Amino acid sequence: MFALVQLFDNLIGIYIWVIILSAIASWLIAFDIINIKNPFIYRLYVLLGQLTEPVYRPIRALLPDMGGLDLSPLIVLLGLSLLRNFLWASLG
Repeated sequence: MFALVQLFDNLIGIYIWVIILSAIASWLIAFDIINIKNPFIYRLYVLLGQLTEPVYRPIRALLPDMGGLDLSPLIVLLGLSLLRNFLWASLG
């Protein structure tokens, strides 16, 4: 049981880093620090989007329109943190 909880904890940790990288990449692209015309950057940005958008989409549907502010990554991070704490608490 411990190994299974640790596996899920590691997967949650990896996904948290994917969310953080996606947010940083979107900021760097928005402020024109990195260029999306670079093929590697473009592929990385598309990959991060494919990994995060299916999770963000239902949350964005529930949130009210806040202009240009997207709080869905923050809500996903909070949810993953709660899930992580619940996993370890259920183990005892």
